[in-house]
Amino acid sequence: MPIRRLPWVLLGALVLAQICYPLTTGDTRAHLTVVTVLLGVAFSLAHALLTRGPRAAGALLLTATLGGFAVEAVGVATGFPFGDYEYSGRLGPRLLGVPLIIPLAWTWMAWPAWLAALRVARRRIPRIAVAAAGLAAWDLFLDPQMVAEDYWRWRDPVPALPGVPGVPIGNYLGWLGFALLLMAALAAAAGRSADLPRPTDAPALALWLWTYASSALAHAVFLHLPASAGWGAVLMGAAVLPLLPRLRTGT
Repeated sequence: MPIRRLPWVLLGALVLAQICYPLTTGDTRAHLTVVTVLLGVAFSLAHALLTRGPRAAGALLLTATLGGFAVEAVGVATGFPFGDYEYSGRLGPRLLGVPLIIPLAWTWMAWPAWLAALRVARRRIPRIAVAAAGLAAWDLFLDPQMVAEDYWRWRDPVPALPGVPGVPIGNYLGWLGFALLLMAALAAAAGRSADLPRPTDAPALALWLWTYASSALAHAVFLHLPASAGWGAVLMGAAVLPLLPRLRTGT
């Protein structure tokens, strides 16, 4: 297999795992969640390395993986910036109260969010804002789904969005704040190679669009979470859907 096809192969495996998710329950679903994240982070790191080089892949690890672990560890210990929450033991080994799989999820989605923003905004500061908004809005799907599975919980989850109990509004604001810092750091650390869109970004853009569409469908139909389906479809859509006309024009 030519190495350039690796992102497409990983994307295919990731999509298959996500399709299987609503068909499973209990520990099988928890294990499939971990497998999905591992496939996702393998995809993003492989794509960054193959299309932008070692500096970009290293920057993604530094900012999203290490940065994600740091903010989660602070969050579990202090309640800032996501609120007073704790993880269950269902997602594998933990360090400082944080499952090791969690910062890998930041890494998985930060990369396609950034590459999509390259096409939506022309200048760096608007790109950082668009990428951060998309990444933070993804949490409108992620947290309600994971709370429903008892992977983590908040001790005082109020005030919450209408129809989405269990997740405080302050959590989403914390996501947005950290996502802004993450994207600013990634843009600075990844170098000039990560500032320009490339034709080889197609699998990452496909992942970004798939994540949005499949999350909305899964919440609305399969996971019985209609309110989070609506909130996520509208707010993540505001960051994702402007990508579509750019794809048609090739810009």
